[in-house]
Amino acid sequence: MNVAQRRPFGQNYAWVVAAVTFLTLLGAAGLRSAPGVLLTPLHQAFGWERGQLSAAAAIGIFLYGLVGPFAAALMQTLGVKRTLLAGLTLMSVSTGLSLFMTAPWHYVLTWGVLSGFGSGAVALAMGATVVNRWFVHRRGLVMGLLSASTATGSLIFLPGMAALAETGGWRPVVIAVSLVAALLVPLVFFLLPERPSDIGQPAYGATAVEPAPPPGRARDAVALALSVLVKAGRNPAFWLLFATFFVCGFTTNGLVGTHLISFCGDKGLMLVQAGALLAAMGAFDIIGTTASGWLTDRYDPRKLLFVYYGLRGLSLMALPFLQFDVVSLSIFAVFYGLDWLATVPPTVKLATESFGEREGPIVFGWIAFGHQVGAATAAFGAGVLRDIQGNYLGAFVIAGCLGVVAACAALAIRREGDGPAATPVPAG
Repeated sequence: MNVAQRRPFGQNYAWVVAAVTFLTLLGAAGLRSAPGVLLTPLHQAFGWERGQLSAAAAIGIFLYGLVGPFAAALMQTLGVKRTLLAGLTLMSVSTGLSLFMTAPWHYVLTWGVLSGFGSGAVALAMGATVVNRWFVHRRGLVMGLLSASTATGSLIFLPGMAALAETGGWRPVVIAVSLVAALLVPLVFFLLPERPSDIGQPAYGATAVEPAPPPGRARDAVALALSVLVKAGRNPAFWLLFATFFVCGFTTNGLVGTHLISFCGDKGLMLVQAGALLAAMGAFDIIGTTASGWLTDRYDPRKLLFVYYGLRGLSLMALPFLQFDVVSLSIFAVFYGLDWLATVPPTVKLATESFGEREGPIVFGWIAFGHQVGAATAAFGAGVLRDIQGNYLGAFVIAGCLGVVAACAALAIRREGDGPAATPVPAG
């Protein structure tokens, strides 16, 4: 028999769990954003082409998304804590090994393949699992906070990493990322119980302790993830959410997160200045995504997605034609930061409504895979377009058009209770 190990704060310990989850998502997203800083220093140090370096970033982003649904299923069978500890350890070891790389394929292996698998275990699907398990009330708000951590981690560390790269080259950036991942391991080990019942508490907002289900087997996770995908694939809502989240990844991590620093360099901005621009976006993302979670608890998530994607598309089409002075870039940073991952809370809510609390996080993991496919497409494609055309104009216009298309697609998603009109029964 398992004896509940009580923790301080009672039901409010759920907020401690949310804080630990926030920090792990922050670290994983910071790792995934580092290739944007390493792009120029590695090109200067080794002479590797931007297309080669972008390929490593694209593979890492792709695997980060692909592993997500399997990690979510693994959390249902093996447990959240064990899955997180394995992911964080792999993140730290793989990035640390890149200190010894001498060829482009070493970079692809460490920062692309291995760190992609590790960071995939510490993705938004994990956040959705924690929220559904630990919270009954305030789910939209908490999911907004956790979503903000992924964009904040992608952006807020950039000035520090850019400063390290500018003064010491690529190696100090690698060391910093590896150490951050390592420091998160004891935090998860000591402060993250598996379920509220493990500390004798109900979930936040619940009135009774929910008994833990029987433990599963790790090998069952693959079958669970695939069976949920097959089931979800029969629902048109899944494909619309997948497509819109593809655009979300294309327009954020893939294009802006990976290439905005290089784009600013083309316009004459220094590395640290460009990094500060992205960091400002990260700071405003905390406000925007948290506010989106609050709005998602109160309004139709489809209409919120229409607004978010529409405004994002228009802003991306406008960016290449700005003056790239302090005023115009500051306005863009504030606006785009507020909108960066505001799409996540409405998307999670629609997935949970359509597929339930147990399968919803796994379905969201597959939807988030669409996000990373979009991000990988933009990370690689924008780099290739830059090499061919000599500028980023085409990449930003394409991304802007996709944003407008996603806005319209969001309105086509059916919610529970929106069923078609009843078919008349023939007389007789």
